[in-house]
Amino acid sequence: MAEVGAVLAHWAAEIGGEPAIICPSGDRTFAELENGINRTANALRTRGLRRGDAVAIALTNRAEYAEAVHACLRSGLRYTPVNWHLTSDEITYIVDDCEAKALIGDARADTMLAPVANHTPGVQTYLSVDGAIDGFESYADAVAAEDGDFIAQPSLGSRMLYTSGTTGRPKGVVRPPSYSTGLTALTDGPRYAAGTGQRNLCTGPLYHGGPHGYGMTVPLAHGIGVVLMERWDATTALQLIEQHRITHTHMVPTMFHRLLRLPSEVRASADVSSLQYVLHGAAPCPIETKQAMIDWLGPIVWEYYAATEGAGASCSSREWLARPGTVGLPPSPGHIQILDGEGHALPAGTEGEICFRRNEQVTFEYFKDPDKTAAAIRPGGYASVGDIGYLDDDGWLFITDRGAELIVRGGVNIYPAEVEAVLLTHPAVRDAAAIGVPDDEWGETVTAVVELDAAATPSELIEWCRAGIAKFKCPTAVEVVDELPRLDNGKLYRHRLRKQYRGHG
Repeated sequence: MAEVGAVLAHWAAEIGGEPAIICPSGDRTFAELENGINRTANALRTRGLRRGDAVAIALTNRAEYAEAVHACLRSGLRYTPVNWHLTSDEITYIVDDCEAKALIGDARADTMLAPVANHTPGVQTYLSVDGAIDGFESYADAVAAEDGDFIAQPSLGSRMLYTSGTTGRPKGVVRPPSYSTGLTALTDGPRYAAGTGQRNLCTGPLYHGGPHGYGMTVPLAHGIGVVLMERWDATTALQLIEQHRITHTHMVPTMFHRLLRLPSEVRASADVSSLQYVLHGAAPCPIETKQAMIDWLGPIVWEYYAATEGAGASCSSREWLARPGTVGLPPSPGHIQILDGEGHALPAGTEGEICFRRNEQVTFEYFKDPDKTAAAIRPGGYASVGDIGYLDDDGWLFITDRGAELIVRGGVNIYPAEVEAVLLTHPAVRDAAAIGVPDDEWGETVTAVVELDAAATPSELIEWCRAGIAKFKCPTAVEVVDELPRLDNGKLYRHRLRKQYRGHG
């Protein structure tokens, strides 16, 4: 069934009465989820969508998210998760750029989604979940009118996540359809075993790659029920782990920080004995933080290194304890190489650009952007997203810097160009640069460094950004300088700024 994106039909037949989705907005057994998937797929077909068409999904963590995703996967549709915290303009761009013919939106984000319907002429179907949105049809009514039996002529669909670049707007990352099924896991940790009581806690928003994969599609594809958190809270997470006897979960380092900051008596009284596997990635994790998590939970903490585009390395707690700071061992020799600026392989222990081998399973292209795709390709069949690191003598990967442009806040990528573009529209700003600075809780936060032509306060500039881009992307601090460091050709010496404001200058 995997070849047509219908692996959940297998689990509906095998363990149909077992919980598939547990969340505050409504639960689903595997049988109920399967029924909803088929109804959603038929509703999209009724509205004219055909194999190869695209669907944008802007939903909160809820069962309908899983229905929509798997309806696309078995209907030959390409779906794009959309961050519903973005501004209307940002959402409109992604919906339009991914060439969506349908947008499924959450009424919780009605103020952001309603304007989208007026600016996306390519969309022919708008469906609203759990309430009304101007210009949207009711999702519940649409699926209720359809048949819940397994759909005719299923075909494997695909997923296209969006990741920004260092310049311009975000771009879709096209991966092989088989990558979207959830059946290929990165790590070799404890295996899933359907029907054994294993259960996964999804801690992050499903529009992000890690929670989407390891929090939902991977466990569901293996017959494991998923508990969805609507929003992250450390105390609630511990309560859910105890209540549902959670065995597997995915987190980011910011969540580790917040768990460790809970009063010692709260952590001591929490029953986390059911946990078998705590996976983390998406952002660098301080050695002290990870050591504290292992001391608390035991050697069940696994780490991975990956990007939307590919890459790959992972390690167990015991492997990490033997090499503190590593992000893992690549899956095969030569899968990752460290290259210099000329594309030459560097010896062990030498820092350089982390490059991963492109092959049938690990390949990508940027949607409608061959130039950007070409810019990521390196000699010898490798590609890079700009991260810096080294391999030790035994081939274990260590990251020393996430791409010089990239800011990683709480596991979420922020790209300076988006912040700078908004700042430069302010009448007082002559030039602007956005950089990431270390933060104990978030890993990094955004600092803006600006040149001014007229008086403007930092708070004024921050509020200006909030009117143009999502709040999480906005600077938390603004520094005013006489002149930004630029080359004669205008290129910014961003590394110099980062070194200065990270406290190393």
